[in-house]
Amino acid sequence: MTAVAADRRAGGMADFYRTVMRTAVIEQFQYRAANYAYMVGMITEPVIYLVVWSTVARAQGGAVEGITPGEFAAYYIVWTLVRNMNIVFTPYGWEQRIREGHLSAMLLRPVHPIHYDLAFFAGWKFVVIVLWLPLAAVLSLVFRPTFAITPLEAVVFTVAIWGAYLIRSFMLWVLGMVTFWTTRVSALYELYFTAELLLSGRLVPLVLMPTWVLAVSNVLPFRWTFGFPIEVLAGDLAPRELLVGLAVQVLWVALGAALVAGVWRLGIARYAAVGN
Repeated sequence: MTAVAADRRAGGMADFYRTVMRTAVIEQFQYRAANYAYMVGMITEPVIYLVVWSTVARAQGGAVEGITPGEFAAYYIVWTLVRNMNIVFTPYGWEQRIREGHLSAMLLRPVHPIHYDLAFFAGWKFVVIVLWLPLAAVLSLVFRPTFAITPLEAVVFTVAIWGAYLIRSFMLWVLGMVTFWTTRVSALYELYFTAELLLSGRLVPLVLMPTWVLAVSNVLPFRWTFGFPIEVLAGDLAPRELLVGLAVQVLWVALGAALVAGVWRLGIARYAAVGN
């Protein structure tokens, strides 16, 4: 591919992403009430965690392993944004895509289907962030979080939440493509999500978990999609830890992209269209 052709392809992909993201923003703002209802429903989970751990902290003299109620509040308020940023195309959607023939239609497009998912959900995130701000303000007034955010942490967090989005998008795409081989994959999905719940920092800050859990989480993608972005703002990571965390995210993004490409080639070779 010549340099000119490469530039044209890059420009075409940029136009594609801008168009799909803009469409997603317009579409999701049309359904802002539904989005708000969905987000409010999701707040129930972190509020329960927050109330439980704050109560435990106060019962133990004001802290659990050095984490105060205000720091728990900071953790779980940031959790609500990171959780919403991690909403990507679900593996369960693959069954419908194949069964109803949607994937066949996507294959007729000149762009790999993953680009549509990445662009659409990325556009949706801008709506999520706007809608999240007043919810975060209310949670902050109620639970009084303790923040001490530096400019470096703010910049790293901005990068890290998008790194988390890419990692989770790739991992769930790979998981969803198991549907090419079998339609009975719900048990595998549940196993993956259970591991994510325990090893990501979603259920409880990883510093409260046993040492071996933290060691395992460091070499799996889960922590880098949930725990790390949250810890950037709500934790007390050193500058070196912030940069190392971003580097690990880059590695997982690259590995995830490679896995998507490899599994896609194998799966699409045996794909049989289903639909009307």
